[in-house]
Amino acid sequence: MAVAGDASPTTARDSGTWKDAAIAAVPAWLTARAVVLAALGFARYFADELHPAREVVVHTVGDGLFAWDGAWYADIASHGYGGLSRDALRFFPGFPLFGRAIGIVVGDRVALVLIANVAALLAAMLLYRLVRWERGDPALATRAAWFLSIAPPAFVFVMAYSDALAVLLVIATFFAMRRRSWWWAAAAAAVVGVTRPTGVLLALPVLIEACRGFSVAPVRERIGRVVAVTAAPLGALAYLGWVGATRDDLLLPYSVQATHRLHGEFANPLSTLWHAVEGLSDHHVGTALHVPWLAVMVALVVVVFVRWPLSYGVFAAVVVASSVTSTNLDSLERYGLFAFPLVLALADLTEHRLVERIVFVVLPVALFGYAVLAFSGLYVP
Repeated sequence: MAVAGDASPTTARDSGTWKDAAIAAVPAWLTARAVVLAALGFARYFADELHPAREVVVHTVGDGLFAWDGAWYADIASHGYGGLSRDALRFFPGFPLFGRAIGIVVGDRVALVLIANVAALLAAMLLYRLVRWERGDPALATRAAWFLSIAPPAFVFVMAYSDALAVLLVIATFFAMRRRSWWWAAAAAAVVGVTRPTGVLLALPVLIEACRGFSVAPVRERIGRVVAVTAAPLGALAYLGWVGATRDDLLLPYSVQATHRLHGEFANPLSTLWHAVEGLSDHHVGTALHVPWLAVMVALVVVVFVRWPLSYGVFAAVVVASSVTSTNLDSLERYGLFAFPLVLALADLTEHRLVERIVFVVLPVALFGYAVLAFSGLYVP
């Protein structure tokens, strides 16, 4: 089977129209929101009827769309980092800065939820156009848009989380660089760098694409390629430089994240995996759920390398690898969603009609289940 990378990325291709993308993505987007809001309602009913003793359940159910990291982003958007503990520094400022800007009109908290949900819709639409441009297959593009929207960890796309914005920007970077629009790729990558701690990983796939035909490219285009490669690291460095100037520790956002009560320091992935397996015997449901997902993600990485251009496979691989090198696998599935090529691999594997129908039933059910667990404090998103 021919893969998208076999043809020159500069070849004229049909990416469809934004109307085509909307027709494919809007139903998926609406379905995901209906499922997640139903899950929140169910979790609140559960908490009201059973009066759970665990304080975390009451807390997360009460916070709703601002549970877990959402509360941090809301506080940063409203008050900045100055009045918060240093733990807030692990949340990069891109998302709350957008929230503060739009919050002038609608309020900071409403703005964050609005940005996340609009970004989720745009990400699905842009993914449709990217897949159609790469493969010329509207059905494949539609599946990809749906899977991105209803994947089990995609409930965070409905919450006040930065993930939807980050995924949108990563897809935009790929779409731009594959079409050789290097300055647009640089702009999107720079914002990724200031939005997510792992945004710097985007430099690797951009480097792979930038090296292709570099020697014969015009001088201005070469400059654009170099800028695009460095954009995400420079975006991250801008934030880290501010942290270093105000807190005297350039790497504080990463060192805070590496504390034992969060993700812990760098660890052997095998020991991390074993720790997750042990969680099943200790009735830590959220921890044990990571194990099968990691196996699925590794398998999908292999599919990406086989069926998609090298830059897609490398990006998926480094994101998954970076997610398993700490002392626990908390948020693994959400981090995996950042590696959007995994969604493309799943879309590739569900071409058969029966398989497609099964997946379209399983994913919303799993989305509902994961959202209930997260809102109930039993799963760390």
